[in-house]
Amino acid sequence: MDKILVEDLEVFGSHGSDQKLDRFLISAELTLNLKTAGDTDRISQTINYVDLCSDIEKYFSDLDYKLIESSAEYLASHILLNYISVRHVVLTIKMISIPKEKKISFTGIKIEREWHTAFIGVGSNLGDRYKNILDAESKINISSNCKVVNISKIYETEPFGYLDQEKFLNCVFEIKTLLTPLQFINSLLEIEKSLKRERIIHWGPRTIDLDILFFDDIITSFEAAVIPHPRMHERMFVLKPLCDLTPYYVHPVLNERCYRIAEKLEKDQPAPLEWLPSDDVII
Repeated sequence: MDKILVEDLEVFGSHGSDQKLDRFLISAELTLNLKTAGDTDRISQTINYVDLCSDIEKYFSDLDYKLIESSAEYLASHILLNYISVRHVVLTIKMISIPKEKKISFTGIKIEREWHTAFIGVGSNLGDRYKNILDAESKINISSNCKVVNISKIYETEPFGYLDQEKFLNCVFEIKTLLTPLQFINSLLEIEKSLKRERIIHWGPRTIDLDILFFDDIITSFEAAVIPHPRMHERMFVLKPLCDLTPYYVHPVLNERCYRIAEKLEKDQPAPLEWLPSDDVII
C-alpha cells in the first residue's frame, strides 16, 4: 500500500505537569491509495503535504495533556478522522528537551492506529422494531470513533431458541471504527442499555440486540463476547443479511466464505424473507 511520509516536523508544545514549552519532532507515515493521484496528476486526489504539516503542528500545539502518549493518541485519531482516504497511521514523537545530564539524543514514543471494519447483527422484537434499529444506528454514529457505512436489507424472522415471543426484525450493520475490540464491545453494550435492553430470559424478547459478527479478521475471546460470533454459522437470520453486504468474506475460524456457509445451512433453515414496511411506517 502507498504511503505519505512526514519526517521530523518541528513542533513546540506544553506538556507534562510543569506545562513547560518543549520542542518535539513529529514523524508521520500515512497509508492510503495514491494510484489515482499518480494517474491524474491532480492534487485533489491526494493530501496537500503543506496543509498536513500545518494541521499537525497546530493540533499538537493546542493539546494540553500530561502524557505524550495521550497527545499521540488524539493526534492519530485526528488524522484518521479528518483525512478520510487514510487507512492507517504511524506516529513517532520525539521529545528533544531532556535533562542536560542525560547523554541521549531524544526520548519518544511510536504508535500505530488504523480504521477497523466490523459487522454486527442487529435485531429487535419489542416496541417499534424499525425505530429501534434506526435509533441504534443513530447512537453508533454519535461517536466520532464509529460510523455505520452500510446496512443490509431488513428481514422479519421467527424467534430462535425461546419461541414464546414476537417476530424479530433483523439486519446487519457494517461499521468503521477506531475502537479496539473490547472498547467496541463495551460501546455496543452501552447502546443496548440506553435503548432499554433487558436480559431477563435467555434468547428472550428485546428492544435491541447488537452482536459482533466479525471484527477485521481477528479471533479473540472476552467475557462479554466472542469474536467471530460463535453461533452465526447456525443462523440464517444472521447469514442472509450478512451476505447482502459481504458474501465473499472469509470466516477466520471456519475458513469458508459467508455465502458458502449460508448455502449449506439453507438446506435445513429456509432463508428469511425481506421485510416490507407497511404504509404507516415512515422510511
